[in-house]
Amino acid sequence: MGRNNKLAFVLLFILAFDYFGLETVFCTTVSYDHRALVIDGKRRVLQSGSVHYPRSTPEVWPELVRKSKEGGLDVIETYVFWNNHEPVQGQYYFEGRFDLVRFVKTVQEAGLFVHLRIGPYACAEWNYGGFPMWLHFNPGVQFRTTNEIFKQAMKSFLTKIVELMKEEKLFATQGGPIILAQVENEYGNVEWAYGTGGELYVQWAAETAVSLNTTVPWVMCAQQDAPDPIINTCNGFYCDQFTPNSPSKPKMWTENYPGWFLAFGYPIPYRPVQDLAFAVARFFETGGTFQNYYMYFGGTNFGRTAGGPLVATSYDYDAPIDEYGFIRQPKWGHLRDLHKAIKLCEEYLISSDPSYQQLGINLEAHVYYKSSNDCAAFLANFDSKSDANVTFNGNVYFLPAWSVSILPDCKNVIFNTAMVVSQRHIDDGSSDRKTRTTIVNQLSSATSSWSWYEENVGAWSNSSFKASSLLEQINTTKDTSDYLWYTTSVNGQEKEASLLIESLGHAAMVFVNKEFVGFGYGNHDEANFSFAKEITLNEGSNTLDMLSMMVGVQNYGPWFDIAGAGLFSVALIDLNSSKSDLSSAEWTYQVGLEGEYLGLYEVSLANSSLWTQGTSLPINKTLIWYKVSFLPPEGKGPLALNLSSMGKGQVWVNGQSIGRYWSAYLSPSTGCVENCDYRGSYDSSKCVKNCGQPVQTLYHIPRSWVHPGENLLVLHEDLGGDPSKISVQTKTGQEICSIVSEVDPPPADSFKPNMESHMYQIPQVRLSCERGWHISSINFASFGIPKGNCGTFSPGSCHSDVSSIIQEACIGQGECSIGVSTSILGDPCPGMIKNLAIEALCTA
Repeated sequence: MGRNNKLAFVLLFILAFDYFGLETVFCTTVSYDHRALVIDGKRRVLQSGSVHYPRSTPEVWPELVRKSKEGGLDVIETYVFWNNHEPVQGQYYFEGRFDLVRFVKTVQEAGLFVHLRIGPYACAEWNYGGFPMWLHFNPGVQFRTTNEIFKQAMKSFLTKIVELMKEEKLFATQGGPIILAQVENEYGNVEWAYGTGGELYVQWAAETAVSLNTTVPWVMCAQQDAPDPIINTCNGFYCDQFTPNSPSKPKMWTENYPGWFLAFGYPIPYRPVQDLAFAVARFFETGGTFQNYYMYFGGTNFGRTAGGPLVATSYDYDAPIDEYGFIRQPKWGHLRDLHKAIKLCEEYLISSDPSYQQLGINLEAHVYYKSSNDCAAFLANFDSKSDANVTFNGNVYFLPAWSVSILPDCKNVIFNTAMVVSQRHIDDGSSDRKTRTTIVNQLSSATSSWSWYEENVGAWSNSSFKASSLLEQINTTKDTSDYLWYTTSVNGQEKEASLLIESLGHAAMVFVNKEFVGFGYGNHDEANFSFAKEITLNEGSNTLDMLSMMVGVQNYGPWFDIAGAGLFSVALIDLNSSKSDLSSAEWTYQVGLEGEYLGLYEVSLANSSLWTQGTSLPINKTLIWYKVSFLPPEGKGPLALNLSSMGKGQVWVNGQSIGRYWSAYLSPSTGCVENCDYRGSYDSSKCVKNCGQPVQTLYHIPRSWVHPGENLLVLHEDLGGDPSKISVQTKTGQEICSIVSEVDPPPADSFKPNMESHMYQIPQVRLSCERGWHISSINFASFGIPKGNCGTFSPGSCHSDVSSIIQEACIGQGECSIGVSTSILGDPCPGMIKNLAIEALCTA
């Protein structure tokens, strides 16, 4: 065809699409230069957040994406989880929580972009890092190096995902939302362990990715040697000092941690929002144009998807949206305000490189110019102790320690990272507050409604087998179960002996002559453990049974794919200190528990005669299954199962596994601080809470997994607990509060370019409830100098009760705002700086 004929054909084709009511595809180009990603020819400043589709359910994906967008995000990032998409080699699964296409389209419908991190290694505290276990058993395979078996499998899966996205027209150039793709993941952290093979593997992975012709840029995170044209990106708590490996690549941050993951036996880590906002502002101040929160919504490790060792079921991550899908304040609100402030600077950030000015010791400014007299500026105080006053462009500005102020016109401060004016949540766990905001249903006060099934100790079927050595657990179970029985016989010539066991992890229960004698376990950082116990033997033959337990397969580290588990040494020491090594004795092995094999968690067995029922419920008993029917609390929100009365095990609702629990594993009693100072560098151990307590007692049940009427709950308990004290609860409200000063910055979205002074605007208290809830009461409202903190406010020496003003503005509303000004609230103490403090209740 000639050029004119081609153009006419294209126009006719587009008109035909419109005429027949078909969807018109608007192609988008995505490239990059040294400053930013370039979308449709325009540089973009992008805020991104991780939301992993399998850690929630399709029913709540739209709500999570909506809250992400309202929080100021432009992009949703997710890994792709190979082990769940290809559970058997060559057999693929993309349904339910693993419907990747539906998730990407959900993001697209909200008008956001997608960063698809195909990997296919994910890490992500996900079981085996996302690798399928079948790959481990392919003869001759070596992971993440120049091994042809591994490379063929990896390329096959990469191709599968890319082709699936192309078929569904989901790449940006096809009119879809995917603007970025990632190959591999944090390989630069472990590349040293693979030598030359690692270097060659990086080259191969990059070439393979590019050859798939996604038509959008590829990235490699934490990969300083990422070959062109792959963009190398930064992962960490701070990335302001990061520099790409080529002057032609933009400065991008793919993992910014708003908290940290939970592990059984550890306290709960959290990250103050002032420090998180400081890290983000510093990144954009110093030339960054794309940053991603890992995680923005963490969610739940349902089933046995949690990685190892000992990663907890909750993947809350102290993220801006909590595990249950509720907004976490003030983190979500403060970051939303930050994103608004940065967005107001976007045209400046994409127009030039930053100009640096030193303002003093640990004080500096970075200025972005569109023209010589048109600029935006970031003023930073990165001293961890001292506040400062700085002079910039002839004006004096106050900078709290460890903070950044944003001036979209080089004059007016519209945001400071240390000054939190967004609303907060009151959640101190006190009984009166829970009564107002939570419905709690005891599963059953009558023990006769419970049924149970007791596991036998040791081998339970003819599928058991023997070996004259201690076998490594993962190679034996193939990760079909967390459990492996090791059984042997010993001759008791002396009554007393010491039993010594060494294990690669993660835990083990020990029985002598079918009687429980002890329990050993490791932790997330040191999964291996030793177990020593004085035992009593009978004369003649004695049976030793040890139930070795996995708590998630290793997901990170060099050569993590061959990290082992299970027992590797068993010995007896008699009274004469003579050691008898049993490691090479004849051992009988049984994979899994009998209850797993029978499928006791299945709804179809709810009325089976396998279950025992009676008036005396066995409690605090090892290796027992429990079953009960329950009525869920009314409402539409998610449910939480309180398992604080239980020990260790797994739990199912209507046949769906909601994960592992380990309430008996307490964190160390020391190390927590009541008020963690946000100033100074953060790491995952700096700010922790819940010392001396289990890391998790509440377990998420998605509302879509239950139905009106009776629902089935099944637990397998390892160590012993009291199921009669289990309860299920749902959230029906939230107590909120806010305190804003007359001298705080006005809201960022009230700023208008070319405004003479942003300070002519007034600060505001803004209150909002979850969608569908409304403000039902104002519990405290004072303008003056109130005492205390959120949840404990009381009138101070200067006080004006402004409850009537706040009630008029807010009662019955889903959200409201009140200006913090004497012209609105009166002046109870002229000449003094006053605060407006409010406590309110949101209810459904």
